Amino acid sequence: MRKRALICGAGGFIGGHMARRLIKDGYHVTSVDIKQPEFRELQPSEVFIRDDLRDPYFAKTIVAGGFDIIMQFAADMGGAGWCFTGANDADIMHNSATINLNVLDGIAALSVKPKILYSSSACIYPERNQLDPENPVCSEASAYPAAPDSEYGWEKLFSERLYKAYQRNKGVDVRIARFHNIFGALGTFAGGREKAPAAMCRKVAATPDGGEIEVWGDGKQTRSFLHVDECVEGVLRLMRSDYTDPINIGSDEMVTINQLAEMVIKISGKTLSVKHVKGPQGVRGRCSDNLLIDQVLGWRPKSKLVDGLETTFHWINNMVTK
Repeated sequence: MRKRALICGAGGFIGGHMARRLIKDGYHVTSVDIKQPEFRELQPSEVFIRDDLRDPYFAKTIVAGGFDIIMQFAADMGGAGWCFTGANDADIMHNSATINLNVLDGIAALSVKPKILYSSSACIYPERNQLDPENPVCSEASAYPAAPDSEYGWEKLFSERLYKAYQRNKGVDVRIARFHNIFGALGTFAGGREKAPAAMCRKVAATPDGGEIEVWGDGKQTRSFLHVDECVEGVLRLMRSDYTDPINIGSDEMVTINQLAEMVIKISGKTLSVKHVKGPQGVRGRCSDNLLIDQVLGWRPKSKLVDGLETTFHWINNMVTK
């Protein structure tokens, strides 16, 4: 019999890519989200249920469907324009924590418990370790003493501990991935919830040759960005492993936001200038430390940022100009 997977948050970006990959790998996939997928087409064999995991009855009912694995991507989230302004903190914390509590309570009540992935974030890392854009410290062990720079990060850290507590006390089989800036085609690129690579691609695509794009801050803040295909591969390797503590899934190719803009402009073939403006920036420096994932899984992402940006830009460019 085919293995069965439940993907919570499959209407979103990473969840949608995971659904496509698991179907390709032969899984029977049930997808759940409060919204329909924004860009991807549902697969013929995919069961998509539109409902709200903040409803405890629905969450308890859906996780009891006899699944082998559950992928929990559902959350109230977005890019810096959503998470780091402070305007959405209450919703972010309440909605995401409620979803995780409901899903875990449902699984804990089962006699046969599926393995579950929790999708955490590099935003859990302390702000003090990310003040130097040239030398950020983001090893898994550096998470404590805790001091994230946003309520989004605090909620992710709380939920990591929540999943570990249910593992210890309720027998839930947990895997925890700390994602570092995942990007690629089929993701949100406008409206305020988009991440930096998608926003940059949209700005460049929408700006005529010889024009000007805006970059928040001085552009010297550093990040690493991981293509979604590598993210999916890393998650599946983690799920097949016996490792149950949080682990980074991200690229260790660190660039400044100015360099990111230069890459996208070069891919576009345009001549554009950059104007630096005020805007939410997050921490000054962040880059995935991949020592542990290499040791634990014998694997680390290897794709180059420019290659992922090229496919992402062309997809966004087609969406913007069609």
